[in-house]
Amino acid sequence: MKIKPDDFRITPGSKVNLAKLPTAAEQNISKQDGHEALRPMIKRLRELQEVLYAQGKHKVLVVFQAMDAGGKDSTIRNVIGPLNPQGVRVTSFKAPTPEELSRDYLWRIHRETPGKGMMRVFNRSHYEDVLIVRVKELVPRKVWSKRYEQINQFERLLYDEGTTIVKFFLHISKDYQKQRLQRRLDRPDKHWKFNPDDLAERARWNDYQVAFEDAISQCSPRHAPWYVVPAEHRPFRNLLVAQTLIDTLESLDMKYPEPTFDPAKITID
Repeated sequence: MKIKPDDFRITPGSKVNLAKLPTAAEQNISKQDGHEALRPMIKRLRELQEVLYAQGKHKVLVVFQAMDAGGKDSTIRNVIGPLNPQGVRVTSFKAPTPEELSRDYLWRIHRETPGKGMMRVFNRSHYEDVLIVRVKELVPRKVWSKRYEQINQFERLLYDEGTTIVKFFLHISKDYQKQRLQRRLDRPDKHWKFNPDDLAERARWNDYQVAFEDAISQCSPRHAPWYVVPAEHRPFRNLLVAQTLIDTLESLDMKYPEPTFDPAKITID
């Protein structure tokens, strides 16, 4: 099965209409076949991540955003989870703390960006400040409307300082979200994942769709692209994210560092 990430990449200047983009993959692949296809991809990702860490030159930032029940945790668990945790860290951004609220909204984000040799994964991100903040009117329009350009400048700074950025929006339908939320209610082992407040957020579905469309449309430059991933078919979702990360890491043309000694002259007794 050939996955083509460029088919899902948002080109700079595009006006995104999520209603016209697929939430489920056209290719039908079984769960078992998906697992089989993912296995060599994970192996390749491990190899690339090892070189990333060993070389200590490049920095990689991976951003995941989605509506509630969109599959962020599952995607990270299946694609990022098997990688070496020594070189990968996942950060989940919840409601800001009082200390974070006392500073600019990007402060808590910037301090979590990757250092050399590291991959950082954001489960939610700085985009919450043009999503939930906008929809729930936590700040005035004149404040959040300036943040698209501020975010672009922030990501440009990271890029200019050597960070490779890739962003995934896991795209689902409202009906699919209902199924996933109902599953959390129906299964006692999933009750911990259900939050009654999610229903209030679900009631704002249309507002969130517009907010996501604006964020993706205005913040997908060539150096920090968005990929809109059809996320209802989970095997395809995982394969697409994995292939995108493989292509991204391979584009860095990484190499293991040269030894500072002559291995041929080393004898281990």
